[in-house]
Amino acid sequence: MNTDKYSRRSFAALSAGAFISSAAALRAEDKPAAEVPPASASLPLGPREAPFERDYPAPKFQPKWKNAQINRLLIQDFVMFAHTDLEMVKKLLTKEPALVLAIMNWGANDWESGLGAASHCGRHDIVELLLEQGARPDIFCSAMLGQVDVVRTLITHQPKLIDVKGPHGFSLHFHAQVGGEKSANVLDYLQTVKKVELKPNPFLIMNEEAKKKAAEAAKAKDAPASNDNKESK
Repeated sequence: MNTDKYSRRSFAALSAGAFISSAAALRAEDKPAAEVPPASASLPLGPREAPFERDYPAPKFQPKWKNAQINRLLIQDFVMFAHTDLEMVKKLLTKEPALVLAIMNWGANDWESGLGAASHCGRHDIVELLLEQGARPDIFCSAMLGQVDVVRTLITHQPKLIDVKGPHGFSLHFHAQVGGEKSANVLDYLQTVKKVELKPNPFLIMNEEAKKKAAEAAKAKDAPASNDNKESK
């Protein structure tokens, strides 16, 4: 079974420029179809902590909870906005700078930070902002940014990283692909290490369409001014 083929899960499209949180993510096809819950299956409205009881001695050193944790809903919102909304990322970082290091646990071993969200969506602008604000760079954002020397060095020291999965199970190849032209060098390198079948990347397509619409809007905005100038002459 090819674990690099993205299927079974899909992201919803943008609505009014915002990422819709009802989708999970494209993931590797790692379970038989029979195990996949139907789309209509009811889901909990919010996060829930798995039950747990120690079956081992408690650590001798116990933490002292002097400070309150960042609210989980705030972390959730920040990570969701970090997929696509630069202005809201800026706003929430002003409200709580420590969000730059926060990680959301979506369950089923799926962890995602704001940096991880922006990286797998190919949002260079949001990734650069988060790194400037102190986010901890990882191999996934390096792959998306086209930092081939960083990626090559890490994989050389730990070859198994070629198969490492990021948020929602996205591979290094996926991150290099979504980076577009800026990360083509990384994708070429990864393909020399492990060649995989590359499927159309939904976020790359979405970003290209957004750029095209923005360019058309800017052109339309400038058109009346140009016509006015011609008439005045």
